[in-house]
Amino acid sequence: MTITLAESLLFPFSEYWAFYAGFTGFVLVLLALDLGVFHRKAHAVSMREATGWTIAWMALAVLFCGALWLYCGWRFPDRLEEIQAAGYAGPREAANTVALQFLTGYVVEQSLSVDNMFVFVVIFGFFGIPPALQHRVLFYGILGALAFRAAFIAVGAALIQYKIVVIVFGAFLVFTGIKIIFAPEREQDPDKNPVLKLLRRWIPLTPKFHGQKFLVKEESPGPDGGGSRALRWVGTPLFVALCMIEVSDIIFAVDSVPAIFAVTREPFIVFTSNVFAILGLRSLYFLLAGAHDKFHMLKYGLGIVLVFVGVKMTMPESWYPASWEGHFPIGWSLLFIVGVIGGSMVLSVLRPKPAQGH
Repeated sequence: MTITLAESLLFPFSEYWAFYAGFTGFVLVLLALDLGVFHRKAHAVSMREATGWTIAWMALAVLFCGALWLYCGWRFPDRLEEIQAAGYAGPREAANTVALQFLTGYVVEQSLSVDNMFVFVVIFGFFGIPPALQHRVLFYGILGALAFRAAFIAVGAALIQYKIVVIVFGAFLVFTGIKIIFAPEREQDPDKNPVLKLLRRWIPLTPKFHGQKFLVKEESPGPDGGGSRALRWVGTPLFVALCMIEVSDIIFAVDSVPAIFAVTREPFIVFTSNVFAILGLRSLYFLLAGAHDKFHMLKYGLGIVLVFVGVKMTMPESWYPASWEGHFPIGWSLLFIVGVIGGSMVLSVLRPKPAQGH
């Protein structure tokens, strides 16, 4: 029997809206502490600090996964009808699957975000953003990313109920994965980006930095280049870099959100795993900023992962062995994704990228 999204929800929004609100508030508190306490003063983030924060965010995600597993083990025995309707043999199997789905979704989001980190490197380098100011740009970029991801997940949860949408999403991921694998590497030039061209048309920009400010007031020249001057808002390089980062995250979300819906149809798990992955983006950026050329084979791993999850979305349930009960085992999915991403990074180190000119 095919279970629709509405029938298979283990965490219906009508029952868990308070948790969504509380979880969002908790995340905002964490971000406020991050910017207002730990990074109140602008400074260049060292490798040691980035490593510590990366471990801390990952540990927080693992702790949440453990707490979610314990909660499901306590709550699910009282919801046997929903558990059985969702296709689970019992509460323990459902709790284990939910925890594995969260971990797999988190790993998928973190893996796909690595490629986004290297785009950030290009953006910061092009606009000459000092290392001491990069964390501030990324912080506000994270706020925008959380809002955009929430909107993408809400739309995806509504559309994923229709089989044709699932097939379209899966085919798109397969196409994107193949494109990533076989597309030649090209130098990215933000100066040719249409977003930057639109910004220059809509908002006056200044090449000067004004501390940590994104927008400042400057005098505008009169109609004839002289005479009376009025104050106008102009965007600093920090503002331009922030806009470019927000747009790049939207583009990457087009791939990552459908990919995680291939792991689970539960918006609750999609949302929480996305949030934890996004929270660790800043520390991950500072950890990997100097490793762009070292992990040159990572794009192949990311491409293979996208093809894998795309095939999972499009493959008919009848093609799976009877013992798999119409779906690819989530534990195997997690092992495959971790193995492919980890393997591509190890191969990158074992077979370094040839130096240019050789």
